[in-house]
Amino acid sequence: MIINNACFVISNSRADKCPQEIRHEYAFIGRSNVGKSSLINMLTGRKGLAMASATPGKTMLINHFLINDSWYIVDLPGYGYACRNKQSRGNLKKIIESYILNRTQMTNLFVLVDSRHEPQKIDLEFFEWLGENGVPFSIVFTKTDKLSKEAARRNVKKYCDQLLETWEELPPVFVTSSETGVGRDNILDYIEQLNRIPLE
Repeated sequence: MIINNACFVISNSRADKCPQEIRHEYAFIGRSNVGKSSLINMLTGRKGLAMASATPGKTMLINHFLINDSWYIVDLPGYGYACRNKQSRGNLKKIIESYILNRTQMTNLFVLVDSRHEPQKIDLEFFEWLGENGVPFSIVFTKTDKLSKEAARRNVKKYCDQLLETWEELPPVFVTSSETGVGRDNILDYIEQLNRIPLE
């Protein structure tokens, strides 16, 4: 897939305030500092489309980006920000859940995982919650350029092996680097396939 144009459309905190037209939406979510904004910029080929920040957890709203005038990338707030107060965490949880569970246009949720780390309990619990709620999702391992190819392969396998202890089969898995562009074509090809399926 070739990205001809990508533009920011709207930010808001409620799923019912998202764009009303029926277009495929592909949402991206992950823990703090997982490289979400960098990945979105890499996929679209627009360096400053999603604003990356040195401060973890800057994405506090649902951000819609229209791609090729036909489908959306959605940048969701992350989960697991221990530094936030209880009320703030509760508000973010409500924003995330309202979109993921109620947004019929969401065709797939890409869950980002930092390939440098061991399987994290918070990620595994989030996958479990998605499975329990029947949410279609994929796993995107990020920052593989920070490791040797063998170390990245080993870490990804370890994560997948742990998931298979409780899952019958894995969701689609993508291995990426925003620095080198690894994984870009695979994700865009997958989106292109899903775009062919009519929304109900």
